[in-house]
Amino acid sequence: MEPSPKETELLELKQRVSELESQIATETTYAPFRPTSYYTAYYATTGFMLGIFGAMASLLFNVIGSVLTGRHPLEIIRSYLTFPLGDRVFDLPPDQDGLMLAIGCCLYLATGMVLGIPVYLALTWWGAKKSLGAKLLIASAVSLAIWIINFYGILAWLQPEVVDMSPENLIVNRVPWWVAASTHLVFGWTMVLVYPLGDYVPYQRVTE
Repeated sequence: MEPSPKETELLELKQRVSELESQIATETTYAPFRPTSYYTAYYATTGFMLGIFGAMASLLFNVIGSVLTGRHPLEIIRSYLTFPLGDRVFDLPPDQDGLMLAIGCCLYLATGMVLGIPVYLALTWWGAKKSLGAKLLIASAVSLAIWIINFYGILAWLQPEVVDMSPENLIVNRVPWWVAASTHLVFGWTMVLVYPLGDYVPYQRVTE
């Protein structure tokens, strides 16, 4: 039985559709995404993620330093907890002290992730394709600037204004300047070491 005219026309149309699809697939070239300028969103997100490594390194630095000087291992966390709790943080009972220190460590790591954004942006903006020494200088300058702004530009007036139980700036008074500065430097230097982990590598499509 011969196909009807409509069936013949339908087969021809299907064949034509297949030919057009094949031509379109052949003519269409894959164009991977390429940022046309500085990829701020990517590097800010990457700095946020890598900032936790800097925070962990600086916290470990403080723990070791505190033990060597005969202080509480988490002395810096206790000092930072004076922001919400005032000086009564040093008189907490043992059952509450451990919980507050755990919360303080989490807040410390979270703060490091936030501070990782400006440090990594500076490294990628000014230090891209430069030597390790240049990156260390950039990280040191930015980290010290963050320390000065945070300690003497924000905390110096914010803590006495916000915390009723803290008539003075306990953080600035309890944390020696050289400890705070070295802590921020360790943070910045760690960001330099993990810098390659955040390099932007465009996705390459695998073709046969």
